[in-house]
Amino acid sequence: MNTHSEKFELKARLELALTASEKASDLIMQYYQSPDLKVDRKSDDSPVTIADRGAEELLRKEITLAFPEDSILGEELPPVEGTNEFKWILDPIDGTKPFTQGVPLFGTLMGLEENGKLVLGVCRFPALNEVVYAIKGEGAWWKIRDQEPRRAQVSDKSQLSESVFCTTTMTRWETIGKQKAYEYFCRNSYLARGWGDCYGHMLVATGRAEVMIDPTLSPWDAAALLPILEEAGGHWIDFDGNPSIYTGNGLAVNAALKDEVLKIIAQ
Repeated sequence: MNTHSEKFELKARLELALTASEKASDLIMQYYQSPDLKVDRKSDDSPVTIADRGAEELLRKEITLAFPEDSILGEELPPVEGTNEFKWILDPIDGTKPFTQGVPLFGTLMGLEENGKLVLGVCRFPALNEVVYAIKGEGAWWKIRDQEPRRAQVSDKSQLSESVFCTTTMTRWETIGKQKAYEYFCRNSYLARGWGDCYGHMLVATGRAEVMIDPTLSPWDAAALLPILEEAGGHWIDFDGNPSIYTGNGLAVNAALKDEVLKIIAQ
């Protein structure tokens, strides 16, 4: 595929992702803060709701109608094997626990691989009416409500003592043997907060936080994040410093703090 046609293919899929994720948001918000919302438990004891399943079904339907040859991997439904080089990786509600608690810090994630490389990401926050998105080589963008999209850019802070550190869950640090690193970040950051899941990663992408670390995660938790962070001038990497979504952990960090953060985690 030549460069011109490749960009056309990616931009067409970005438009699809923005439209589909907005439709999914409308569906999700029908259930948000509903007193009648039923929460089920999956085999790993994580929560799932009709909103999770319905949103993923909607996303898959929109993708299949527009790009029937694309593969699809999602959190809630079986994978679909396509016939071309594109694979969507979906998380209909990243942050189901906040969603079920009526907290607005959850998002709909759509990542796209081309020949195994992540090239597109969309992260939409239904309850906040915000979306952050990127395709490779075109920068990252942040749209708030009805405002015009603005460039998403990581901060240039180079001192941990001036930086905001976020994480999704505290107990998993101990589970993976990294409790000392967690305590170090808490003690030495300007501000440490549990603004977790995709929200914390997008805080880094938009320059509102500097470090967001997930001790454990799945590919669908991360696929949309990697291209956005890279296009915003930062990094989405695993604990070994590799830009991979398949190693079970990951972090978002600005360029200036990357090496220091990896050193702390490695201790």
